[in-house]
Amino acid sequence: MAIFTGSGVAIITPFNDDYSVNYEKLHELVDFNIENGTDSIVICGTTGEASTLDDQEHLACIRTAVEAAGKRVPVIAGTGSNDTAHGVHLSKEAEKLGVDGLLQVTPYYNKTSQKGLVEHFTEIARNVDIPILLYNVPSRTGMNLLPETCRILADVENIVGIKEASGNISQIMQFMDVTEGRLDLYSGNDDQIVPLLSAGGKGVISVVANFLPQETHDIVERYLSGDVKGSIQLQLHLLKLINALFCEVNPMPVKEAMNLLGYNVGPCRRPLTSMEPANVEKLKAVLSAYGLLK
Repeated sequence: MAIFTGSGVAIITPFNDDYSVNYEKLHELVDFNIENGTDSIVICGTTGEASTLDDQEHLACIRTAVEAAGKRVPVIAGTGSNDTAHGVHLSKEAEKLGVDGLLQVTPYYNKTSQKGLVEHFTEIARNVDIPILLYNVPSRTGMNLLPETCRILADVENIVGIKEASGNISQIMQFMDVTEGRLDLYSGNDDQIVPLLSAGGKGVISVVANFLPQETHDIVERYLSGDVKGSIQLQLHLLKLINALFCEVNPMPVKEAMNLLGYNVGPCRRPLTSMEPANVEKLKAVLSAYGLLK
């Protein structure tokens, strides 16, 4: 069963000027997204700078998201790790906090083999009772989760889908072929929502949805309701903005955009930093062209 259908926001983690987590602002952002069409909150992922949160902060962010969502939409918590035992610990704690699902990224830096991926994800899954989405993002982890490995993992009862951010459409088509509908597919790239929907995807876990939740929801809703042309038009309309949000390392541009638009989400934590001034000007120009920045 799908955890959600539509647009899940890969929500940013707002920080205060001293780099502490701004939990009040996080609560506001969850509310804003739910009130404006977002179908799921995905907390503590790549865009949420999970790698710079300590465990106490990580779990406090999850708790805040669960409380703010109030069962209005599913909350999916990123609890992946390159240490299987640590991934098990975070996953069990997140389950206690009431999340509806977990997002499990492939191990990074130490990486592993495809056999190791099967053992890693299976071990985490057997320690929780809630559904799990796999997360394939080779550009960030140096590890590619192959279709055949996903076919094996589909036999694990509570592994139910994948966030695919490889950008490799051929590989994604192979994934859909070998898994035979046993794993749900979500786009991890905002510029490929429609292509993955056309392959049978359920939706997207989105960066741009942080400040355009309704439009991102509408791309999926239009497609699934049969308005394919309308979905494609909106996908293409947003393409220049989506590209601008990846002109530097995510989530630096989306946080810059949100600050420019008055959301006051604070800085990124080091080693992420502020954008190059020339890229800030380009981002301002794109936001202005879309009528978002007055």
